[in-house]
Amino acid sequence: MNTLLVNHLNPKYGQRAVCPRPAFLYSNLLLLFKRWSSYTEPQNLTSVSEFFLMGLSDDPELQHFLCVLFLSMYLVTVLGNLLIILAITSDPHLHTPMYFFLSNLSLADISLISTTVPKVIVNIQTPNRVISYSSCLTQMSVFIFSACMDSMLLTVMAYDRFVAICHPLHYMVIMNQRTCCSSVLVSFFLSLLDSKLHNLIVLQVACFKGMKISHFFCDPSQVLKLACSDTLVNNIIMYFFGTIYGFFPISGIFFSYYKIISSVLRVPSSGGRYKAFSTCGSHLAVVCLFYGTGLGVYLNSAISESPRKYTAASVMYTVVTPMLNPFIYSLRNKDIKSALCRLLSKTG
Repeated sequence: MNTLLVNHLNPKYGQRAVCPRPAFLYSNLLLLFKRWSSYTEPQNLTSVSEFFLMGLSDDPELQHFLCVLFLSMYLVTVLGNLLIILAITSDPHLHTPMYFFLSNLSLADISLISTTVPKVIVNIQTPNRVISYSSCLTQMSVFIFSACMDSMLLTVMAYDRFVAICHPLHYMVIMNQRTCCSSVLVSFFLSLLDSKLHNLIVLQVACFKGMKISHFFCDPSQVLKLACSDTLVNNIIMYFFGTIYGFFPISGIFFSYYKIISSVLRVPSSGGRYKAFSTCGSHLAVVCLFYGTGLGVYLNSAISESPRKYTAASVMYTVVTPMLNPFIYSLRNKDIKSALCRLLSKTG
């Protein structure tokens, strides 16, 4: 066959050009194509209808425990954040900018945990861990939107504390109703833009080499790992926007607390300093918890190749943080505690 092909392609050697037999050539090309397709196993984007979520654990003995654990954490998170929202809306004393932002933060936390945990509970109870392609994109979009909304609102709340402590006489003038509503709307649209950017990055993938996502929800970085083609540019763009959306909020929070600490240290009495710091304690604790776990997820996805470490960090970020936020604000805030007591006494 090689001689025939050489003679056919190079008739200048003085030999008569001999054409290869078509049936023999076709069978060899078909064999090569089958080997190539079995090696890459791609699926066109138009034909991909679902993905398979690997979940948290395949151990049957842990299934019941994980189901009860995640269901309990989900109910505590939703009920705790709903109580904070009801307490703020029902108490006129809490109709201030700080608690307005806190109620929106509680809504974002409910959205964040509701995006992933119900699907996790269903997957634990059923052997079929399939999620459709459109549902995967929707889950990805809502998750990124909720996480980005949390980040933006924490930055706005840091600015609110900065104005309240450093410019107390002008607080109600600066943080008026228009400013508060505009801040929430800007946070909403920036979060929506970030979620759409991540979706567009994933939509650029032309084919997938597999359908198994090594995670308990549709994470963009894990979906891109299934791409047949090189996703270096996609990953660079995704982490670039992730860095921007993380850098500016963190910079705003650091700047606000730098000004707060500088202003509080100039207060002569220790009681005044304690009172000023106590108004920031709950917010600072939530900021450390949110960005600490978020940074762990970000570094694990960029550096570590261990799915277990990445999953553990993601559970802390997507489940534990929203669950602890109501406890942090209710236990460290006397206004919230008194409002909750009045709300429960009215319902009782």
